Amino acid sequence: MNNYWWKVLAVLLLLYSIVMGLLGPVPALPIVNETIRNVYFHVPMWFTMFTLYTISVVYSIKYLSSANPRHDFVAVESVNVGIVFCIFGLLTGMLWANFTWGAPWPNDPKLNGSAIGTLMYLAYLVLRNALEEEQKRARISAIYNIFAFPIMIVLMYILPKTTDSLHPGAGGNSGFGEFDLDGSMKAVLYPGAIGWILIGVWVMTLRFRTRKMEYKNDTATP
Repeated sequence: MNNYWWKVLAVLLLLYSIVMGLLGPVPALPIVNETIRNVYFHVPMWFTMFTLYTISVVYSIKYLSSANPRHDFVAVESVNVGIVFCIFGLLTGMLWANFTWGAPWPNDPKLNGSAIGTLMYLAYLVLRNALEEEQKRARISAIYNIFAFPIMIVLMYILPKTTDSLHPGAGGNSGFGEFDLDGSMKAVLYPGAIGWILIGVWVMTLRFRTRKMEYKNDTATP
């Protein structure tokens, strides 16, 4: 049970955030109205993606220093799962934007930066599949990952803050936390974000174990 407590916690936090996110009280806001509930689902997707990408770049660095294939497996599976959460983040954002800004994809620097960042990590997976030799593939993709990570941070989090943007907390706009997120919403958002992060890490570990078993079977085959 000692190894499973965090998985139980992840499920409980997720159930709590979903139920409270759909049924709990939210402040009455102009324009946004009930779509403010999307913050419980949209924001945790990005938190989880960022966490997984951070794990990926850390293990890419560890691979370059150790050449341990397990480190490469963690790196690639973190990207695989991170991209899924990235896509969910884009989809929930498009749904929200359509209600609040009148279009699912307005010309916004944060949206455009997110799209470019997503394409960069999709290119990482394409690069891996294009290289057949295992060690070369792991080494080159690790180097690519190390350079892609800070570029993603700049595109998605730094540049939008320096220019006009529709997003809260960017382009001179106030963040949700300053006016809209009351205590009851924070009590749902933060546990929900932790729950989604734990779920993302859980899925990544399952994929890592699968890849590790496949690697053992391939190396054991004469």
